[in-house]
Amino acid sequence: MKHIDKIYRLDSLLRERRTPISGKAIEEKLECSRATRDRIIQYMREMLSAPIDYDRERKGYYYDHAQAIRPYELPGLWFNAQELQALLACRHILSNISPGILQDAIAQLQQRLEKLLAHNPGITKPDLNKIKILNQANRSSNDAVFLQIATALFNGKRLTISYHARSDNQRSRRDISPQTLVRYRDNWYLDAWCHWRRQLRSFAVDRIDKVVLLAENADTLAPEQLQQHFAHSYGIFSGSPQHQAILNFSAERARWVADEHWHSQQQSQWLADGRYQLTIPFNDHRELLMDILKHGAEVEVIAPGFLVQAVREQIAAMQTIYAGR
Repeated sequence: MKHIDKIYRLDSLLRERRTPISGKAIEEKLECSRATRDRIIQYMREMLSAPIDYDRERKGYYYDHAQAIRPYELPGLWFNAQELQALLACRHILSNISPGILQDAIAQLQQRLEKLLAHNPGITKPDLNKIKILNQANRSSNDAVFLQIATALFNGKRLTISYHARSDNQRSRRDISPQTLVRYRDNWYLDAWCHWRRQLRSFAVDRIDKVVLLAENADTLAPEQLQQHFAHSYGIFSGSPQHQAILNFSAERARWVADEHWHSQQQSQWLADGRYQLTIPFNDHRELLMDILKHGAEVEVIAPGFLVQAVREQIAAMQTIYAGR
C-alpha cells in the first residue's frame, strides 16, 4: 500500500500523545495534504482496525482505548498491491489443487485480500480465470479428517486413525505420530510413525475413515531420518533403494523425458544412436512399472532382470485381453 511510512508515523503520533492532535498538525507532521490525511485515517480505521476517533470539543484525533483489552498495535504484516495480487493467485491455485479443504477460511482470506487490494488506486483485481489447474486422477478426501490431521501435525499431537488399505483391502486402527503432509500426484499422503507397526509409514489421506486427536505429544523424528526413509527410493514407496532401473528412451520420447525429474539421485546420458538412458534407484517396483508402461514402445527396460520380466508379464496379460479383437 502507498504511504506505509505515513501510517507508521501517524500511529506513533497517536500512541505518544495524551491529548487529541488536530488534523492540521497531522498534515504538517506527515507532510501531506488534507485529502491524503483523510485517506490514511480511513484506511487505518477500515483495513487495520485502528481505533481512531475524533474529539469534536478539542478538535483532534486520538486512539480510543476505552473498549480495548490492550493498547492498539499495527499489524506486523504488510503487502503492496503486486504482492496482494500474487496472494490472490496463490489462493486460487490452492483452492483448485485441493477443492473443499479449508474452503471457508480461504474464502475469508480472499475477501480480506480483495478488500485490501481495492484500496490501491490503479491496481485491479487479477483475472484468476487466466490460471487453470487441471487435476488428474485426484481422489476426494474428507475435509474434517484433513483438518484434524493438519491440527495434529502443526500442534505436535498423536492421532488414532481408522485406515482402509488399498494394498490388501483390510481395515485397521492405529495410533500414529504425524510427521509430514505430502501432496503427491494430485493426492494427499501423511507420513507418520506408526506405533502399531513401530515403523515409518505413508497413509493415503483419502483412505483414512476416522481420526481422533489425542492429548499425547507426537514422537517427532529428525528431518534427516525422514529424508533417508522417504526421499531416496522411487515414488511414494519408502525404504532404502535396493535396485537400479536402467531405462532407454527413444530419441523422439527423449525430447520430453530428458527435461523431466524422476528422482533426486537419477543419472542420465545420451547414447550414440540418439536414445536417452535414465538410471533410477528404487525399492518397490510397482509405481515405477506403471510409469514405464505409460511410455509403451518408446522405452526399453535394460535392468534389473526382474523388472524386465514384470514388463513382459504385463504385455502378455494385455495381449490376452485384446486377443482376437
